[in-house]
Amino acid sequence: MCGIAGLLDPSSGSDRLREIAAAMTASLQHRGPDDGDVWADPAGIALGQRRLSIIDLSPLGRQPMASHSGRYMLTYNGEIYNFQALRRELEAAGAQFRGHSDTEVMLAGIEAWGLEPCLARLQGMFALALWDHETRTLSLARDRVGIKPLYWYPVGTDGIAFASETRAFHLLPGFEKRLDAAAVSDYLRFNYIPTPRSIWQGLRKLPPGGLLIKRPGAAPEERRYWTLEQAIAAEPAISSETEATSRLHDLLRETVRDHMISDVPLGAFLSGGIDSSLVAALMQSQSARPVKTFTIGYGEAGYDESHAAEAVAKHLGCEHTTLTVTPAEALEVIPGLPAIYDEPFADASQIPTYLVARLTRRHVTVALSGDGGDEGFAGYNRHVMAPAWQNYATWPGPLRQGLAGALRLLNPAQWDGAASLLPASLRPPQFGEKLHKLAGTLQAESLEQYYRPLVEQWPEASLLLQQPGPVPGFPKRKSGEDLVAYLQRLDAETYLHDDVLTKVDRATMAVALEARVPLLDHRVLSFGLALPRSMKLRDGKGKWPLRHLLGRYVPPELFERPKSGFAVPIGAWLRGPLRDWAEDLLSETALNETGLLRAAPIRQAWQEHLSGRANRQYGLWGVLMLQAWQRQWLKP
Repeated sequence: MCGIAGLLDPSSGSDRLREIAAAMTASLQHRGPDDGDVWADPAGIALGQRRLSIIDLSPLGRQPMASHSGRYMLTYNGEIYNFQALRRELEAAGAQFRGHSDTEVMLAGIEAWGLEPCLARLQGMFALALWDHETRTLSLARDRVGIKPLYWYPVGTDGIAFASETRAFHLLPGFEKRLDAAAVSDYLRFNYIPTPRSIWQGLRKLPPGGLLIKRPGAAPEERRYWTLEQAIAAEPAISSETEATSRLHDLLRETVRDHMISDVPLGAFLSGGIDSSLVAALMQSQSARPVKTFTIGYGEAGYDESHAAEAVAKHLGCEHTTLTVTPAEALEVIPGLPAIYDEPFADASQIPTYLVARLTRRHVTVALSGDGGDEGFAGYNRHVMAPAWQNYATWPGPLRQGLAGALRLLNPAQWDGAASLLPASLRPPQFGEKLHKLAGTLQAESLEQYYRPLVEQWPEASLLLQQPGPVPGFPKRKSGEDLVAYLQRLDAETYLHDDVLTKVDRATMAVALEARVPLLDHRVLSFGLALPRSMKLRDGKGKWPLRHLLGRYVPPELFERPKSGFAVPIGAWLRGPLRDWAEDLLSETALNETGLLRAAPIRQAWQEHLSGRANRQYGLWGVLMLQAWQRQWLKP
């Protein structure tokens, strides 16, 4: 795990390129505090890496690394989990190795098979830059699911620069820090910036499964070497639930086992939910010693799952650590978020993600996470609700409008108050907010109208901006594609890598912790999306195969409870201990000072939230993070 940066510019000398690449790479030291190096060549190329040593801790694992023949030079960020099997195959074909790193195996594979055939064999997470001395070609590639980030930017008349994070480009001569208005508009809608845009004009994200090739004298050629849609289509048919769970169990055991390969201490995040509990259970079942697990909790009811995590850990025999977070500790973290997430980013669970990463790094260097189960096996409420929406979308419009209006008679806080009369075991987390979302789906006349309100924080984003951007589209549903499978794919191709994985990458890399996501092995993801709906949804709940498998390791009463996600009580905090901080950023003066935002609608939303008339926590959080980001990165 590490940070990479570099540039190709045939018009510049190698000493100058080495100097620039060294500065860009140094800005990523938090991603790799153990080691760092820069390589440059008179052909006009420089590659750099900051290393977090995980596999082969010796100098033989250092990067940038040359291939055995000397033809290729590679710098890469990530882990290849099947590198040992690939090494045995390459050795049988005559390849020789100096060390024991997965990097050397990748280079040997590229020499033996070529870049794209090698990528097709890799199981893991990666963002790489490969220089071919023979053809003077620079290739950039990103893993299939988008676990590791990679940005690129045109340089001069015939070059490009690349890096793991946008901050590195601030050290690139000629880089213009001009905001991309469309990216800002998209951000206000989703609280993240969708690929391929970045916050800066001209700076692009390479998409998951993306390959960019820069040949001499030619424009960069960008294409996909893998797509989720093709992978789903290639999945063999499943004949029964017994076959589905058997195959999935074997695949998950293998995937988790391979994700546990490490030359440094390893543990797992454990929230007590289905996904992280299953990962911890599969780890413990294949470990001779107690697995170290970590979670955080809060004092606020409806958000604290730490007791559930502790119960699961105790049952499995894990060595568990819990950190209880107070609003004061959250306040301490929040000012640093714009520096950690060097683009505007506003998934409020970034706070607990960073805190649990910081806690975990005190004990281990690698942690497995349960991220990906919702996308792969229909775990989000929008997946579970979709078949019902398909039914009530046929009801008369006035009836649906009337029901929606009835649900909105009480604001979310009032609904939460009513739900507090129920027994704790029957009390849904964030009940009022979910009822208001349900009201929005009742009014939907199309699939897009159903989906948008569930993922957009400011549907009226254009009203917030002095210069509105276009309304972004979504990947289209394919002919004959199951409704739930389509929504899963939609999430996997947008929200997963631009929100969930960005959140985890930046939070863990800020403390030099490697996070691994076995449920997002590309084989697991495509397997889950290809399953029939009946094998994923049951009794009003999603993720049936994962629930079934977890039940083999953990009693259902320890994990069967209303879904809350990795949420934080940000709405209450904004009305309480974070109010002064928020008021400073949302004052009319602050909102007007950059000329980007319109103060009136934001101030109105802020007053509605403070009064309790509406819960605008997530939309306001997006504006707050944008405001704080501008103060961090747009200083004169």
